Amino acid sequence: QGQLLAKSWSSLFGGQSGAALRGPIHSFNGRDVLADPLWPHRLAWHGSTPRGGHARRWDCQGWRSSGTAEGMAAALGEGRLLAGHRHNCSAP
Repeated sequence: QGQLLAKSWSSLFGGQSGAALRGPIHSFNGRDVLADPLWPHRLAWHGSTPRGGHARRWDCQGWRSSGTAEGMAAALGEGRLLAGHRHNCSAP
């Protein structure tokens, strides 16, 4: 009895044209991250390359709050979870 998040594995990660997430995505405390104002940037932090490999320089590994490190994250509204752009690891 779940909700369909994407049509296929490849559409979820491959970013097929027009692919979009279906249904809500909930945080561990039950908030819908696509609608809740607590999540202003609506990013999925992943530290991966677009092909799913480890983006070693951009994974926020070892990040400290006083640092300026960047990590790979994808905007949830784009429907391409592994497409990513570098974002400051301090971003909420």
